[in-house]
Amino acid sequence: MTHHRPASQGQRGITIMGLLFWAVIIAFLGTIVIKVLPTVQEYWAIKQAVRRVVEGSPASAAEIRAAFEKQKIIEYGINAVSGRDLQIDTSGDKFMVRFAYDKEIEVFDPVYLLIKYQGASATR
Repeated sequence: MTHHRPASQGQRGITIMGLLFWAVIIAFLGTIVIKVLPTVQEYWAIKQAVRRVVEGSPASAAEIRAAFEKQKIIEYGINAVSGRDLQIDTSGDKFMVRFAYDKEIEVFDPVYLLIKYQGASATR
């Protein structure tokens, strides 16, 4: 006794072409994440260094720049910004330190991904 399926019910599942398509998409997205992740980590390190500098109650813009350079030595992953690149706004005895920079990441030649990072400290 054999059981026959009705013609309207076909086999279900993924074909080899469908599997290859999704494998390529996942590999491409994984490559992008692997290339972008270090730049995000650097951004968070810069943001934390700026926060630490401002929390140290600096007396002048020059002191902020020098303290940031010391933080760069401690946090060796910071390469995108230097103390000279910091924008320091003063209003009375409060400092607002801002930074902005671009990161260009090669996806594959000639395709690049441009990420614009910017951040600021909270006023004290």
